Amino acid sequence: MQQSIDDLIKGRRSIKKFQEKPVDLEEIIDLLEIAKWAPNHKMTEPWRFLLYSGEGKEKFIEAFKATQGTGEEAAEKAAKKAAYFRSIPIHLVVIMPEDPRQKTWDEDYGAVSAFIQNFQLAAWARGIGMIWRTNDWIYNPVFREKVGVQPGEKIVGTLMIGYAEHVPEAKPRTSIREKLEIISE
Repeated sequence: MQQSIDDLIKGRRSIKKFQEKPVDLEEIIDLLEIAKWAPNHKMTEPWRFLLYSGEGKEKFIEAFKATQGTGEEAAEKAAKKAAYFRSIPIHLVVIMPEDPRQKTWDEDYGAVSAFIQNFQLAAWARGIGMIWRTNDWIYNPVFREKVGVQPGEKIVGTLMIGYAEHVPEAKPRTSIREKLEIISE
C-alpha cells in the first residue's frame, strides 16, 4: 500500500547508520529524474551532482581527509570518519552556481533545496534513506578542488545514501500555531 504524501513527509527520517547492501545506481538516477520536478524560477535547473559509489568513494574520502589537518589526533579522527564514509553505499555532492545577483542566488538555493527534499521523499518511499550534510569541510578549498567543484559554485550539501540500518524515532516539532501570525484585517 502506497503511503500518502502527508505520511511520507512526517515519516521521513535522516539516516546515519546504513546497511552494507548496495543501492542500484539506476534507481538513484531514476529518483534524481523525479526530483528534478522541483520548482525553479525560469526553469534554470540550477543543480549539478557528483556521485561516489564503490571504489569511487575513495576519491570523496581522500578529499575529506585532505581537509583534516596534520598530527596524530587529527589523523586518527579522520581515519575513523573515513571508515564510516566507506560503510555508506553512496555519497552525492549537490552543487549549484553562485550567481552574483542575490535574487537569483536565493531562487537557485531554494530550487536546489526543494530538489533535495523531493529526492529524499521519493527515495524514502522506496525504502532508501539518507542524510543531508553541510559539514564545515565542504567549504574548504582543498575539498572543493579535489572533488571538482569549480570557482563560482556552491556545495549545497553532501547526501549520504543507503538502506537504513536504524531508523530513529521522530523528534517533536513545535506547533505551527506558536510560529504563525494571522493578519486578517
